[in-house]
Amino acid sequence: MKTIKVLGTGCATCKQLESLVRQIVEETGMEASVEKVEDMQEIISWKVLSTPGLVVDDKVKCSGRIPSRDEIREMLA
Repeated sequence: MKTIKVLGTGCATCKQLESLVRQIVEETGMEASVEKVEDMQEIISWKVLSTPGLVVDDKVKCSGRIPSRDEIREMLA
């Protein structure tokens, strides 16, 4: 099972990325846990300085932007 973390303080773009990730996980039937991380200390511990951030299986895949649906699918694959 994949571990997915969406890093962000709760702004609109962070919520949008979380929503997209959850939709794609559901659409693909992927076994994954999706966690929203809003704690700034934890976000900084991932060395993400610009949110939103996407972490898949303990690797930062993206930060500072909302990737396209296709990019998210690739990052989760």
